[in-house]
Amino acid sequence: MQVGSNTNQTDIYAQYTQMKLQSKEDLKSNYSELKIQFQQSSSALSALSSDAQAQITQAPNNQIDLNQQDFQKFLKDIGYEGKPIAQLSQDEAKALVADDGFFGIDKTAQRIADFVINGSGGDESLLRAGRSGIMQGFEDAQKAWGSKLPDISQKTIEKATDLINQKMSDLGYSVLDTNA
Repeated sequence: MQVGSNTNQTDIYAQYTQMKLQSKEDLKSNYSELKIQFQQSSSALSALSSDAQAQITQAPNNQIDLNQQDFQKFLKDIGYEGKPIAQLSQDEAKALVADDGFFGIDKTAQRIADFVINGSGGDESLLRAGRSGIMQGFEDAQKAWGSKLPDISQKTIEKATDLINQKMSDLGYSVLDTNA
């Protein structure tokens, strides 16, 4: 199963780094395009993170080939340096999704939220686009999975959204979508 195959998922963090290097004037002139790209990148990050958690939760019972080049690059891009997920023992898989594991709820939610918060630069519209993107990515992952994702993925997306909402509140923005 591949999630987000229409999005260049391997360049998620490269796009974020590039956004940080652009001048404010460059960002303003390409704001609409940037917002769409940011939402798509947030969606891809969320979908792939949810998929990774679901795959690890099922490993090794579910022998899905996770050695695709794009997925492995994604794992490397987010800092995962462990063995290929398809080769994990049950104990290794449990350790990765444990509370303090690399793919545990807290660490995964923090990675997703940090991407949106840091990538937005505090811009309200980009925060909203990123939050919308992670929700879309989660829905995409769930559709690709074919059923409801495991509880760990449900709780992770909820926590990531809460972290983004808290940042929005801290910045004085309403967490409600005023365009709805």
